Amino acid sequence: MRIGTMMAFAALAAAGVSGCARDNDSVDLSSYVDTIEPADVLYNQGLANLNTGRLREAQRKFQAVDRQHPYSEFARKSNVMAAFTSYKMGEFNDAISASRRFVSLYPTHEDAAYAQYIIGLSYFKQMPEVTRDQRDTRLAIQNFNRLLESYPDSIYEEDAKAKIRAARDQLAGKEMQVGRYYLERREYAASLPRFRLVVEEYGNTRHVEEALARLTETYFAMGLASEAQTAAAILGHNFPDSQWYADSYALLATGGLQPRENAGSWISRATQNALNRPAGG
Repeated sequence: MRIGTMMAFAALAAAGVSGCARDNDSVDLSSYVDTIEPADVLYNQGLANLNTGRLREAQRKFQAVDRQHPYSEFARKSNVMAAFTSYKMGEFNDAISASRRFVSLYPTHEDAAYAQYIIGLSYFKQMPEVTRDQRDTRLAIQNFNRLLESYPDSIYEEDAKAKIRAARDQLAGKEMQVGRYYLERREYAASLPRFRLVVEEYGNTRHVEEALARLTETYFAMGLASEAQTAAAILGHNFPDSQWYADSYALLATGGLQPRENAGSWISRATQNALNRPAGG
C-alpha cells in the first residue's frame, strides 16, 4: 500500500509539472543550465569581451570556463583573467581573493607571477590619502616585495619596484604629517621619533630633506645643540642648495651655532645607510 501511494504521488507530481508546461510553453530553462562550450572558445570569448571593455561579460565567460572545464589549463588561465577583470572593475577584494587562491594552488604556474602582481596592484589602487591609515599602502609594499622575492625574473619586476618606491614615499609622508602636527604644538618628544623614522627607514624618499631640517628644528628647540648641528650638517652635505638647509643654517645662527657633524650621532650612522639605499628598497 505504501509503495503504491508513493507511486501515485509521483505520477500526480509528474502530471502537474507536465500540465504546467502545457499551460505555459514559453518557460525557458536555459538560464538554469549551462550550455557546454569548448574551453578555448569560452576563454577567447572572455578575452574578446575584455578587450572591448565588456568586463562583466568577460568575467562571466572566464567563470564559465572554470565551471565547465575545472581541470583544464584554460580553467587555470581563466582564474587569473577573472581576477584581473575584477581588478579592472574596481572589485579589489575579489581580485585579491582570487589571485591569492591561484598563487596558493599553482605557485609554479607561468601565470603565478601575474596573479601575485594583481594582488599588489589591488592594494596599491586602494592606497588612501596621506592623512588616513596606511594599511593598504603597507600591504601593497608587502605583496610587491613577495613578487620580487618569489618571481625575481618576472616582467613585472620594474613596475613593482617603481610602485614600492611610490608606496614608501607615501609612508614617509604620513610620518612627516604626524611629526609636523606634534612639532607645531611643541610636543617635541612626540615629533622626534617620526622625523627619525623617516631618516632611518625612508632615507631614499623625497621627504628625507625636510625630515633633516625638522630634526634640526626639534633638537634646537630641545636644547640638544650637537644633534641639531649634526642634522644640519648632513642636510647641507646632501642637499647644499636646498631651502631647507638655508633655513636650518639660519636657525642655528640665531643660537651662535653652525652645522657640524658629530660622527657618533645616530643621524650620521643612519644616513650612511639610508641615503645610499637602492631606490627600490
